[in-house]
Amino acid sequence: MKRSSRRARKKTNRTIVLLVIVIIILGSIALYYSPLLDGLRPTTQTGTTLGPTEIYAKANQSVVTILGANSNSTILGSGFAIVYNQSYYILTNYHMVNGYSNLTATFSDGDAYAARVVGSDGYSDLAVVSVNSQSSEFHPLQLGSSSGLQVGETVVAIGNPYGLSNTITVGIVSQTGRSIQTGMSGNFAIADAIQFSAPINPGNSGGPLINSQGLVVGITTASVTNSQGLGFAIPSDTIKRELPSLIENGAYNKHPYLGVQVVDMNYGLSQVMQTNITSGLLVESVLPNGPASNAGLRGGNVQITIGQQAYKIGGDIIISINGHRVVNYDSFSAYLEENAISGQTVQVGIFRFGQFMVIPV
Repeated sequence: MKRSSRRARKKTNRTIVLLVIVIIILGSIALYYSPLLDGLRPTTQTGTTLGPTEIYAKANQSVVTILGANSNSTILGSGFAIVYNQSYYILTNYHMVNGYSNLTATFSDGDAYAARVVGSDGYSDLAVVSVNSQSSEFHPLQLGSSSGLQVGETVVAIGNPYGLSNTITVGIVSQTGRSIQTGMSGNFAIADAIQFSAPINPGNSGGPLINSQGLVVGITTASVTNSQGLGFAIPSDTIKRELPSLIENGAYNKHPYLGVQVVDMNYGLSQVMQTNITSGLLVESVLPNGPASNAGLRGGNVQITIGQQAYKIGGDIIISINGHRVVNYDSFSAYLEENAISGQTVQVGIFRFGQFMVIPV
């Protein structure tokens, strides 16, 4: 009887142990696929984070060298391959092709071809180029979304600084929504640019700015002379917005335009103007027969000097567009470029002699 009882207890214990093991295994499987671990488990292929070495290996063959010449000078820069409607093109900067003839594109394998400008836009410093080559020369990169870029995010720039082909530099996104003046767009600033810290030099212009997923989030366009780690790129959302028109029509003509000369508000201005508004834009002048003029926005009429800076006060202070707060010119131009096109009406919030009003423009 005792032996039978011991055997029964052992059998029961083994059964319990097996049940515990099964429960642990099933529980582990369930937990692995639970949303609770979405941020901890290894990412899938679409969300894989790549290091600079992997990004370079993936993108290197896509980058080309652009050469151009005119009667006075030559220019050297970069471009990269894309595909649109099952056709291959090269993206580069407007300032790389404007005024230059005998354009050529040299691929990473050394093969060079004559290049032809398909479409261009000086206001965004973008150009699309085609070459008559075998499709095997092209290794197109995919355009990602720049709207989700985070300050501090790692980015990689690939280009041909000083003719040193296929050079990679690594940095971070320093800021987004910048406005930059390049001289290619007349008196208008290029809106919504990405500021980044990866070192770039003459020859990098037109190369891709790539995030850690291997997607193009911008096209490098400018650096500040004698600066360190201060580069700018046209965001990929701007590229995607303009690309169909550039290829199909040869140009992009939907940039928003209000027709005002403005300056950032600041504490000194607010004190002189006897207002507590220290952000937004002071309208110094309104261009005749422009959208703002026709809508009734008012410019300044009193000239003052604060420090070494001259201002014209007495005009409207722009503080919002479509209810979106305007902090400075960067936020003003970035919002318009992202959210408005020519011919559209926007609601401009202003302060005029201490009173808030909204004017459709």
